Amino acid sequence: MSAKAYPKSASAYPQISSPRRGPLIVFLTGVLLFVLFISTSSVSDASAAVRAAKDHATRPSISRPKLTALLPDVRNPFRQAAHEPPVQNNSTSGEAKWYSDWKWLNPFSSTITLDEHRSVLPPPATRPPIYTFYDTEIEKTEEVRAAENRLLLTWRRAWWAQGFKPVILGRAEAMNNPHYETLQGKELTPALEAELMRWLAWGHMGSGILANWLLLPMGAYDDHLLSYLRRGQFPRLTRYENLGSGLYSGDQMSIQAAIAVVLKSRKLTSAKSVLEASSDPDMFVVDPKPSDLAFYDPESLTTLYKPITDTLLTNQAQGLSFLSNLISDHLHTNFLHNYPSGFGILSPHAFESAVIFSQALAIAHSLNTCADSPVPHSCPPNIPGCNSCSPLKITYPHSKSNDTSLFNIGTVPHPYTLALFLARKTEVTVAHIRRETERDRWLQLVTQDTLGTKLGGTDRIVSLKEEVAGESSAARGIWITAEQALQWRDLEWHFGFELPRADSSVQDVAVSCTNVQMKMFTSSLKAQAPTEEALTQQKDIFAKAKQVVTKAVKAGDKVDMKEVVEAWNLADTEAWRFVRAYEARGRVERTRWEEEERMFIGGEDGEERGEGWGRWFDRIR
Repeated sequence: MSAKAYPKSASAYPQISSPRRGPLIVFLTGVLLFVLFISTSSVSDASAAVRAAKDHATRPSISRPKLTALLPDVRNPFRQAAHEPPVQNNSTSGEAKWYSDWKWLNPFSSTITLDEHRSVLPPPATRPPIYTFYDTEIEKTEEVRAAENRLLLTWRRAWWAQGFKPVILGRAEAMNNPHYETLQGKELTPALEAELMRWLAWGHMGSGILANWLLLPMGAYDDHLLSYLRRGQFPRLTRYENLGSGLYSGDQMSIQAAIAVVLKSRKLTSAKSVLEASSDPDMFVVDPKPSDLAFYDPESLTTLYKPITDTLLTNQAQGLSFLSNLISDHLHTNFLHNYPSGFGILSPHAFESAVIFSQALAIAHSLNTCADSPVPHSCPPNIPGCNSCSPLKITYPHSKSNDTSLFNIGTVPHPYTLALFLARKTEVTVAHIRRETERDRWLQLVTQDTLGTKLGGTDRIVSLKEEVAGESSAARGIWITAEQALQWRDLEWHFGFELPRADSSVQDVAVSCTNVQMKMFTSSLKAQAPTEEALTQQKDIFAKAKQVVTKAVKAGDKVDMKEVVEAWNLADTEAWRFVRAYEARGRVERTRWEEEERMFIGGEDGEERGEGWGRWFDRIR
């Protein structure tokens, strides 16, 4: 066997190539430099100020989305996708969608909801219940009952506007109280029996406030007593000086204990009220007479409003109708007294888009119109010597102010709507939006007086959200979207009283705007007032814009210009969606409450509870 031949040199072995690390090193180095660039992008205050000054000198201050907000997180680019937060109950109305969360002041809602069409709103304030008692079993004429139903509607609307949940109780609630059987075996005066029925119904419902339906809130939203009552915490049974049985507050245990004490009283056959029948001097905590509540009790009517009492003696139904008109006039006058600086209709870009302010004009002029009163120049019982209703000044600023004595009416157009108006066309192109328009033009102008010109959209949108929905500012104005058709009925629940207008059968707010009101508005623009031809053109543009803004996006559309404009104006779009969602949530909350109450009160004709109950719901008059 011959010896096996081995190669004599290394060159005979197969060559093993070394790994090519060059491209990998270059790639990793690039990624590292990019990460370092992003993480160290903040510079010193001095250099930032210099750069900002140069930028401001060469171009206007325009809010642009930051690169880091559009790119994935470079610290974990392969992170798992996050689920959207669960959809909350009753969080949609048409195209408006919202999510209630304490992070509502985050500039852009989509960072929380992961849904660019769902706005984050502040959690809705809890409305404490305020109860009143109405006995439908007392025989009355149809005219008297209809007049009382109107008064009950006035009572409900006024308390709802002040942040409460008004509930009308009847004998059904009283009969469910454990003390009802004891009451049936007692001999009582008719007045005391009626008073105890109120208490039995209240005790059945639990803690809360019991008010006479002729007691109404007649003060500012942030007045001390109203703010205290809105907290809904009543550790002791409380009554109020000089209000008699007009107002009580307390917890259920104290209410039931007070009923038990009264039913054991020896004064049942002579007492006319719970106060007279009570033998326990410590049963109530007595608070001072409130200055922000008006009680239209018989004594006040006789002393202050003699024409009403004279009419009640001769024609009760007409007298009650006059009383309803009087209370509504006093609520309106009280509202005007809270805003001595008048009304500010925010109207940026008014020359190019005057027609979008028709709803704001109609609201302002209605609020500024004094209704006919059955007792002219009279004051509410709690505000003697007040100034009677008189029109206030209406101004048309382009930017909101911090004047708390001015009631602001803001109209927010969709960015697409504004783009058409400023271009004076019924269509726009991507090239026009990208090359010829600045970002967030509406928000920049409407916050200019309070925030200056240097801030971007991120800071401005937070300020606007606070103005629209903040606890201390929401009551000082009303914000609407230009494309949403408002109804007078919804506005009356917002303000708490009937709004005077020429034709009460018209519910569409925009239709109620008269040519005279529009002329007053355009005349305020002076040299920039649009001509009649320009206003006609604006109406055509507005009609086209509303069609596009309200149209649902369909899959397969080549270019959706509405989405293009929204992407170019992120802060303006966020403002429009926020205002739309905030208005829709308030409307849904009230509608659901009325539907829930209808289950207990009965149907439209009140067949389940007796005649008249169904009429407490607001309808087209």
